[in-house]
Amino acid sequence: MPKIIFLPHQEICPDGAVIEATSGVSICDAALKHGIEIEHACEKSCACTTCHVYVREGGESLNDATETEDDLLDKAWGLEPDSRLSCQTIVADKDLVVELPKYTINMVSESH
Repeated sequence: MPKIIFLPHQEICPDGAVIEATSGVSICDAALKHGIEIEHACEKSCACTTCHVYVREGGESLNDATETEDDLLDKAWGLEPDSRLSCQTIVADKDLVVELPKYTINMVSESH
């Protein structure tokens, strides 16, 4: 089983985390299953950018971004070359290192 290493995030994952993920699931679903509360305002339907993440290592093993995902990423806060929407990024067989951005475009978060 591939591992996903989440780098520390001040609010969501202060100490970082290492989780095991099943190949074929999204990064968002794997994180949520292990208590890492990645925002997903559109309920993972690829209609917002609140689940934006940076895939720092292992990105070459992931599915390619669709045109819709690429278009939405243009609206994400802090866009970088390794940015992905975690609801659309499917875990393959390699370990990943993922960083959660400091901010999302979601002005109001239900958990705050």
